[in-house]
Amino acid sequence: MRVNRRTFLGACAAAGAGCCLGGNAHSATLSGKRQFNLSISIEALEKEPERLDVFAKAGGTHVWVPGFFYGHWPVPLDKVCAWRRRAMDMGLDAQMINIPLGHPGDALGSSSGAFPLTGPKYWHNGQRPDGKLYSGTSLHEPATEENVAALKEIAKCGVQRVFVDDDFRLAPSPGQIGGCFCGEHKADFLKKGGYAESAWAELLDCVERRELSPILRAWVEYTCDQLTACFRAQQAAAPTIEMGNMIMYFGAEKAGIRLTDYRGVPFRVGEMMFHDEAFGTVKGKTDELYSCLFHRRFTTPELAYSETTAYPSDKLSAANMAAKLAVSTIADVRNTMFMSGLTPFPMAHWDVLAPAMRHHTKLHEKLAGHTPKGPFKHYWGEASRYVGDDQPFSLCLASGVPFEVIDAPPQEGWVFLSDADAKQLSTQKLPEKARWVSRIAGPQGPGARVMEESLEDVFALKHEIADALKDVPHVVEDKPVVCAWYPTANAVLLWNLSETREKLTLRMGATDRTVELEALGADIVELV
Repeated sequence: MRVNRRTFLGACAAAGAGCCLGGNAHSATLSGKRQFNLSISIEALEKEPERLDVFAKAGGTHVWVPGFFYGHWPVPLDKVCAWRRRAMDMGLDAQMINIPLGHPGDALGSSSGAFPLTGPKYWHNGQRPDGKLYSGTSLHEPATEENVAALKEIAKCGVQRVFVDDDFRLAPSPGQIGGCFCGEHKADFLKKGGYAESAWAELLDCVERRELSPILRAWVEYTCDQLTACFRAQQAAAPTIEMGNMIMYFGAEKAGIRLTDYRGVPFRVGEMMFHDEAFGTVKGKTDELYSCLFHRRFTTPELAYSETTAYPSDKLSAANMAAKLAVSTIADVRNTMFMSGLTPFPMAHWDVLAPAMRHHTKLHEKLAGHTPKGPFKHYWGEASRYVGDDQPFSLCLASGVPFEVIDAPPQEGWVFLSDADAKQLSTQKLPEKARWVSRIAGPQGPGARVMEESLEDVFALKHEIADALKDVPHVVEDKPVVCAWYPTANAVLLWNLSETREKLTLRMGATDRTVELEALGADIVELV
């Protein structure tokens, strides 16, 4: 149970030397062995070709090179394929990542500055509800047609798998209700839905108020239909290629991503805390874990990939990059995907990440196929998916109390709600034994409460319900730690969210266990 600092830091470094590559979900074994994927640009490989060898020696198995990006071949396909063959000659699986639509801003971080950041001039911009224009994350002709043609060319190179990057969405950024509000899409939507011209003002008002009305629901489904059709057209264009979707942070219907449409394909769970400032907070870590757990409802462990990303490339420390590995271990995501745009993270990160990769591989083997259970409920409901602002009540995950992921209101337990879900559920008849916790007024009932999302309030709740936790393993101290309980494995995984070494007491019934964890460290306690 004790991990010294040198071992931990070594383990951390192996997680983050990536750039633009992904991995093969089907190679992840049912026994739970982790696969490590690196996204890397041709720009990075030409400058430092030794990165492939360093990655392989650290335990890496798969690399992904960039292909077709929003109407451009930034690097000639023959050169990309030559680097792919070079990686394969080293024993690495090598495939491709495309960015079909592009991003509203620079999300690539080219060190040379020569990489194109927007689509060709003849591609149309998207339009926000307020009329402002932006590039990327919108669908107009000929985006689908050109991506289909690109897939056919890529198939000729023998590529077997292609991920579409998480800019494959129809919302400019997380938390926004997406879709292109231009005149073309307006006319098409009104015609297909049989709406009068006056209905458009109603829709815009509902978007502004985040009101899940019938017309807003219809707009979200209309937007999802567009994105799904684009994805399926690419699938059909190259039947020999397995297409995968990199889902954005909390990506769901409001971004045009109907999650059920991507079951059965490689599926990257959306994370977001790409630099130390964001991931360095407790809530940054729990938000990231929350998004990952939500997305795991829609994919199998073998098809699931992490988004272990640094951006800008040098702004996420090796220790934090290593700590991100715990997110995938807890959620049973079998494929780690290291990314950092076009510029790789520092080579020295690998000195920390390689041992961390080995450590989490061993932890994952013990927990693979098992599901966390507990009295605290992780619920991300329909309102969050369709109109929410992607602000979860995630600090419950740092309470030291076990949790489980649910997709419908449960019969019992403490359910932590987003503001959108609290508002929607406030008008519904719900199980009386469930205890509803939210930041705003939500469901009514004897166990409902409104409270701030703070560690102090979460810890106070833990002490208040101590009697209900007597048969559940939990951390006694008021310290931020994730306590994931796997009853079928008779084990608990503890992830220390503090940047200091911590001594913790794990209590179950009348038995106390002392556990020491390094800063940001994770380990398993086997129950007896």
